[in-house]
Amino acid sequence: MTGIDDAARRERLRRWRMVLGGPADESLGEAQDRDSRMDAALAALYDGAEDADGRRTSRGAGLGGSAPKVARWLGDIREYFPSTVVQVMQADAIERLDLTRLLLEPEMLAAVEPDVHLVGTLLSLNGVMPAHTKDAARQVVRKVVTELEERISQKTRAAVSGALNRAARINRPRLTDIDWDRTIRANLKHYQPEHRTVIPERLVGYGRRTTAIQRDVVLCVDQSGSMAASVVFSGVFAAVLASMRSLKTSLVVFDTAVVDLTDQLADPVEVLFGTQLGGGTDINRAIGYGQQLITRPRDSIFVLISDLYEGGVREQMLRRVAEMTTAGVQVVVLLALSDEGAPAYDHENAAALAALGVPAFACTPDAFPDLMAAAIERRDLMGFAQRFAER
Repeated sequence: MTGIDDAARRERLRRWRMVLGGPADESLGEAQDRDSRMDAALAALYDGAEDADGRRTSRGAGLGGSAPKVARWLGDIREYFPSTVVQVMQADAIERLDLTRLLLEPEMLAAVEPDVHLVGTLLSLNGVMPAHTKDAARQVVRKVVTELEERISQKTRAAVSGALNRAARINRPRLTDIDWDRTIRANLKHYQPEHRTVIPERLVGYGRRTTAIQRDVVLCVDQSGSMAASVVFSGVFAAVLASMRSLKTSLVVFDTAVVDLTDQLADPVEVLFGTQLGGGTDINRAIGYGQQLITRPRDSIFVLISDLYEGGVREQMLRRVAEMTTAGVQVVVLLALSDEGAPAYDHENAAALAALGVPAFACTPDAFPDLMAAAIERRDLMGFAQRFAER
């Protein structure tokens, strides 16, 4: 038991040394071998350097603004840490060490670990990105988009197709179209104990499959800087929805201007490079444009993805939403469409929308297919939002 206890003690000391860094060398001993290299990678980002007078500075010790050093560091952290930790460290490096400009160099892009947040950073640099960097940037974005499509496309198509089939349910189906599970549920009160069976008075079935467009979907996405991850996920979801024949999908992005990206939905990478993160916000103008795309209100779903900080005319924004709901449009407001949860948002506008019967909540990408299914079936979206918030 003594040997086991000693090994556990050494491991605890080792872990504390890695947490505390170089200042703990005297009491816990220096990091050795692989731990030493991991410690150096962490220190380069999180430990302050000393100036000529011995004072701690806010710059990282060992990275500075040198592209070769940063490229080597990126390679080191990918070797020593799992990808989820690498993504956090990359994001910290961009923020703490002001490395954004280095992402404009192709060799740097080849060294980073692609993720949604990196894509958001690249999109924000789109306007100043030199031509020789854009090919490398597109490769990074395409890799992330491909991974996201693999994650969400199957569930989205299954959820939406199932909802469309259920929404098309009819009460005088052919034999092959009878939904026996729903039929039995609808007729349980007609159970005959003596015959030990249900005698259905009403048959429930699915509508016959059709290639006609059954729903119009308008995604209206705020492209202000705080919505970067939501813009990325929205673009990929819009492309998946646009690939389904039963839906007519439109994608509109906005700041103080409105850009319709619907004609680019065949390629989500082109969609993302068609956005321009940053700038102000005019939600009212964007909703006004989206209204023009709706020709069948009761068969339409309008999804506004925004933190609701309105720079336009608030009263008219709320009036437009009220007009759509009165006409029968299913309106949903997502404060974010990302894995991070609810961001900072305008609580007053969210409350005003809730008073109109329009839910406003943050939604994760994994829950978005279920949300679309609920909207297609015209279920209680306020209830959906409440259940999601309680998870």
